[in-house]
Amino acid sequence: MTGPEHYREAERLLTEAAAEGAEGTYFVRPESLAAAQVHATLALAAATALIDSGGGTGMPIDDYHAWAKAASQEERGQR
Repeated sequence: MTGPEHYREAERLLTEAAAEGAEGTYFVRPESLAAAQVHATLALAAATALIDSGGGTGMPIDDYHAWAKAASQEERGQR
């Protein structure tokens, strides 16, 4: 998985973690929450690895566009 894919999966799992219970109550699924944390950590590691360390090269443009798309509200269906 790429960093942006881990980011999107973490968001999906966070949504899945909150489940509706009886009579409109909500509860959290710990296994989904734990999996979301793992994917979020891997996304952070990938993004951090691509940060320009002062060498002036920065992140490859294709990676930049993938991160921008993954983090945008439009990508998540929000406008």
